[in-house]
Amino acid sequence: MPAAPDPGLAPVPPVVPPRRAPGTLRVALLGYGVVGSEVARALVEHADDLAARAGARLELVGVAVRDASRPREGVGTVVPADLLTEDAQGLVDRADLVVEVMGGIEPPRSLIRRAIASGASVVTANKALLAAHGPELFEAADAAGVDLSFEAAVAGAIPIVRPVRESLAGDHVRRVLGIVNGTTNYVLDQMATYGVELEDAVKEAQGLGYAEADPTADVEGFDAAAKAAILASLAFHTRVSIDQVAREGITGVTSADVTAAAQTGYVIKLLAIAEQTAEGVSARVHPALVPAEHPLAAVRGAFNAVFVEADGAGPLMFYGQGAGGRPTASAVLGDLVSAARDRLAGGKGAYESAYASLPVLPADAAVTRYQVRLVVADRPGVLAQVAGVLADHGVSIDTVRQAVDEVPAPFTPGDGSAGSAHLLLTTHAAREASLASTVEALRGIEPVHQITSVLRVEGV
Repeated sequence: MPAAPDPGLAPVPPVVPPRRAPGTLRVALLGYGVVGSEVARALVEHADDLAARAGARLELVGVAVRDASRPREGVGTVVPADLLTEDAQGLVDRADLVVEVMGGIEPPRSLIRRAIASGASVVTANKALLAAHGPELFEAADAAGVDLSFEAAVAGAIPIVRPVRESLAGDHVRRVLGIVNGTTNYVLDQMATYGVELEDAVKEAQGLGYAEADPTADVEGFDAAAKAAILASLAFHTRVSIDQVAREGITGVTSADVTAAAQTGYVIKLLAIAEQTAEGVSARVHPALVPAEHPLAAVRGAFNAVFVEADGAGPLMFYGQGAGGRPTASAVLGDLVSAARDRLAGGKGAYESAYASLPVLPADAAVTRYQVRLVVADRPGVLAQVAGVLADHGVSIDTVRQAVDEVPAPFTPGDGSAGSAHLLLTTHAAREASLASTVEALRGIEPVHQITSVLRVEGV
């Protein structure tokens, strides 16, 4: 269904760009931050190579910034200072290709619409914008016959958008599991390797430049959720917005959780998960226990990886640097060369594919497994009571063990029992709603003194 007109965004009149030199395509760069500066540097320093690959010279005609007078690294040495401008609209109007690396919703949304209306192809790394307003931008680009490319919006340098959208177009993708946020992967990896608490690992990530001063977008899963929406839309030919992605960050993960995971053969990762079931499409982000033998478990530090399960191709994994100026610029430049080729050929690349229009399922309809750590009364019959609660909710137990390596919590119930014991149980796959209600029911029975951890199990 076409997106409803936005009353706050006036229609953009067609703009006729001035003539360009033969064999040249004019490139407007919106933003000169970590990524933008690397894109500008490459366009200047590698102009001949890029021209040979694109089939035309890619001429950087301007860089839009908020304050052109502020000193910036590389400006005046690598990038001519007179290319900086505060007139982003005017810059867009005289470009054939527009690269948006500003971030945020506005003004990028308005500028991209203006570029499309003027007939320019657009390359963006803006996952938040695409997750919130992708459908309207794709419709505008398709109607105008121009490219809207976004390889850099998901997992940085890792080529995942084009493989899912084009290389797997003849296959049926069933599931996508992704470590798509390098900050959280670094934090969880530090916790697993050195036993530090989450807060200390986040501070270290900030010191290394992996995390912002305000790490909320990373540790609360917002960044990963935007990427999950894009991946789900691509994989299942269905428009999925960020508001339809169930989200849980890593702030509740403790060093005890990480230790318990290792003792049972798992590694904790923040996963973006998109899957298709008989009922529709599910998209979610949350910390999960991944089996140690799964390829995603071996992704260390600030690296990203996306694991795709397809009927014909089978399991595929795409691995590499998911953030940073040069890796992300690499993906931007790849899109830019492709868009230039399409423009010279008189056509455009792949259109948005949303033909399936599958229902997007609510969070409680997802099918997963739980691992639950409990402190229970140490007496006969307790496990039978726990199993009975699970059975009442239609959930079965896969494995159960007593965590003898944990120190039993002191407990004096006054009924003659000796104390308490730690249990760790893993369920079979069930609906999220059934599993969540099971956990709540367990909290309410007398033998259960405490539920210390609840984590989903994925990749099994």
